[in-house]
Amino acid sequence: MIFIPIDVNGETLTFLLDTGVEETVLFSLDEKEQVEFFHLEKIMLKGLGSNEAVAAYKSSKNKLNANGFVDLEHEIYLVLDQEFNFSSQVGIPVNGIIGYHFFKDHLVEIDYDRKKVIVYDSTYQKIRKRLRKNYHKSPITIENNKPYYFTNVLTAEEPRPSKMLIDTGNSDAIWLFLTEAEDIKLPSKTIQCFLGRGFSGNVYGKRARIISFTFGEKTFQNPISTFPDSTSIKSVNFVKDRVGSLGGEVLSRFSVFFDYPNNCLYSKPGSKIDNPFNFNMSGLEVQHDGLEWVTQTYQDRSSTAAVFKATQGSDGRVQDNMKVKFELKPVFRIFNVREGSTAADAGLQKDDRIISINGRNAHNLTIERINELLKSEEGRTIEIEIERKGVLHTYKFKLKSIL
Repeated sequence: MIFIPIDVNGETLTFLLDTGVEETVLFSLDEKEQVEFFHLEKIMLKGLGSNEAVAAYKSSKNKLNANGFVDLEHEIYLVLDQEFNFSSQVGIPVNGIIGYHFFKDHLVEIDYDRKKVIVYDSTYQKIRKRLRKNYHKSPITIENNKPYYFTNVLTAEEPRPSKMLIDTGNSDAIWLFLTEAEDIKLPSKTIQCFLGRGFSGNVYGKRARIISFTFGEKTFQNPISTFPDSTSIKSVNFVKDRVGSLGGEVLSRFSVFFDYPNNCLYSKPGSKIDNPFNFNMSGLEVQHDGLEWVTQTYQDRSSTAAVFKATQGSDGRVQDNMKVKFELKPVFRIFNVREGSTAADAGLQKDDRIISINGRNAHNLTIERINELLKSEEGRTIEIEIERKGVLHTYKFKLKSIL
């Protein structure tokens, strides 16, 4: 997923860049931040999830500034339900989501390899020549202010032309909605999963490997597809003929240009184009659970961290090379354990605090690194130390591919 800094009425906030949403949504503010909003109107929002709509306020005439890309008349939806805040799932503070209004008037490049988002003047001819020479052009439609792409999906014997939402806010590869296409077949081997959280609550469904699908000039073989259950998508307003979504696990394998004004998309394979589609084989869902102060004694004089220098030891000798460093470090906790997984069989439970994984202190890890480890290699042994109700426990299990 893509996160960018944007100034909102003079305060810098972090937004998920999400082509799958129409409006700009704000759902979190740190205590330090004081943001003024104007012309508030109370509304209700619905979306993915199994619950009812959530309360929100609509605010108009806000000033947004993304590194010189300015909108003086921006509408923002303020969500009151803090359960929608997904900062703990991604491991960094996230304040909101921005979608259509970031893309609607400009040519926007997302370069996953260089970790850059670039907004171009739509009349800039030099970049047009580069696109014609090096990129594959695909038509898209803009419906309800969201981009849709047509691809071939193969789940059975014959490829099926399929209309897909291009969703940069979805970290999975491909979602398929069985309720919208009876001829799309659910593979025989599936697993039941917690898929994340939407506007209307938790999203559940199945994951399975399908035969193939195409994006740009690349056909992906044996990718993992997600099939949300009917309850989780009951509040979604589907455009005509849509059967699914393409997400970040596909898009991040390319450099992509979105050209909403001209109803097209340009793509070029990136460094991850041939990476396999792996899956979290542990059954654990891990979330960031805040920060805590950690002290560390060390001898490195080059650090710029706040330090305290010892002047004299108990034996009277000066210890001028010993320092104590105070740092804020992340805390991680198990958010969900998939029933029947190797982690569940080993005894791990929801709400266990992670102390270390394979000998590495959890303070020195990130959500991304933990997830990479949990889908790294079938048969790999994972040794995890956890704290449960003040008592330390150590468990071992092997990563097992069931897809």
